[in-house]
Formats: sequence, C-alpha cells, structure tokens
Amino acid sequence: MPNTQESIPCDLLLIAAGFLGPEEESIKAFQLETTPRSTVKTETGCYSTNQEGIFTAGDMHRGQSLVVWAISEGQDCAEEVNAYLEELQ
Repeated sequence: MPNTQESIPCDLLLIAAGFLGPEEESIKAFQLETTPRSTVKTETGCYSTNQEGIFTAGDMHRGQSLVVWAISEGQDCAEEVNAYLEELQ
C-alpha cells in the first residue's frame, strides 16, 4: 500500500515469497547458481548454495510446493546453518 513503508533494523532477514518463485534480483545480487527449474541450486540433501554462508530452503530451493514442505526444509536448513556456524567458531 502506498506510503506504508517502514524500515526496521535487523541482523537477519528471511524472505518468504510464497509461490512466486525466486526473485531474480536476489539470485543476481548473491550470484547464486540456479537449476533448470529456476530454483537455487544446492547439492542433493543440502541447503548451502554455491556462495559461502548463503543457504536456501522452501520454494526458492524446492520450487512451488506445500507449506508443510517449506516448514520441514526450514527446520533442516536451520540445522545445516547451525553446523556451519559452529565450524566457524
């Protein structure tokens, strides 16, 4: 809605775009590799992308699907992110 924008400082932003598919601007901005289906490419069973420290899940990872898959992938992705962060310490 016009004139309703608000800026909120944050350390982490998670974009939930529903069934719209990956935002081309995000893919280009982070120089992410994509699959032939235009989802963000990862190794099978993983959520890390071709860019160090960048992960993907849900529609951006799997493509259009049910919200229960997005929730499940979000949880699995969080575990992979946690393992990655623990390795950095």
